[in-house]
Amino acid sequence: MNLRLVGRVIGTTIVLAAVLVTLLVLALTNRHPRTDDAYVRANLVGIAPHVSGPIVELPIVDNQSVAEGDLLFVVDPRPYEVALDSARAALAVAESEIEAQQSAIAAAEADLARREAEATYAADHLRRVEPLLPKRYVTGDRVDDARTKRRAAGAARQQAEHELARARRLLAQFGELNARRQAAEAAVRNAELDVGYCRVRAPFDGYVTNLNIAVGQYARQGEQVIALVDGRSWYVLANFRETFLDRIHPGMEAEVYLASYPNRRFHGVVQGTGWAIVPPEGATVGVLPDVRPTLNWVRLAQRFPVRIQLESPDPERPYRMGSTAVVTVRGGRTRSSTTDAP
Repeated sequence: MNLRLVGRVIGTTIVLAAVLVTLLVLALTNRHPRTDDAYVRANLVGIAPHVSGPIVELPIVDNQSVAEGDLLFVVDPRPYEVALDSARAALAVAESEIEAQQSAIAAAEADLARREAEATYAADHLRRVEPLLPKRYVTGDRVDDARTKRRAAGAARQQAEHELARARRLLAQFGELNARRQAAEAAVRNAELDVGYCRVRAPFDGYVTNLNIAVGQYARQGEQVIALVDGRSWYVLANFRETFLDRIHPGMEAEVYLASYPNRRFHGVVQGTGWAIVPPEGATVGVLPDVRPTLNWVRLAQRFPVRIQLESPDPERPYRMGSTAVVTVRGGRTRSSTTDAP
């Protein structure tokens, strides 16, 4: 009898303890939302060359860490170096032609000055001899000859003006800039850029991933050759039930445990909550929503992704994209240091 009573007391105690623990867990969960549906993420950036050509150097290996500015691969620069030499030669030719054209302009200006002087002299001579014709101090032929010379001098001056204007147009001068020189210099700069683009460098600190190329492979302009995991910023995408969203706000502190480091606690900050997910049903077709008839007696809460910005990684415990995480949103102010889990 006593043993039976003791057994009932123990059983009741266990049940009550389980109920109390369950209620406590539910209360803590409601106060501090928690989920194990979370994964470490980072930005994955595809690296594509600005120029096309075969790869002649590949100093990196798969899964290697690289720093900003490290050489990733080299596209054969020889065709672009030839293009640069050609552009520089074209610039030199343009400079020579510009100098020649400037000399031609100077000659045209001098010729115009001479023609203007001749036209002025012819006009003055005509004004001197015309009054002498009525007094018969000069013959009519001499006056006609002076008039002819004045007209010829005027025509020569106009021709000199046209030649000067033509020479200036050929120089293509606009203010202090010369259009031909600007075009040639732009071609040189563009060729220099192409030569520089042949050496592709890391734009940030990161990690080489899924390297499947080798020396000799043809790289095409704008097409991704390798991928880098951006090591500058790490975050966790934690999927929380929609019933918890009213207790999760940007700026709240979050505790993160990673499956790869089970005894280590990391800190993060809630950056924001997703505004949309793909609906399982009820998609809009045309102008009317397509709502299929269902008999769901139990409605499951949807899960929305919450982005949690992680603190700077520990060199001894680096983050890895895709790692499983367990996240608890604590709220309050953020902290920046990691501590060992109790």
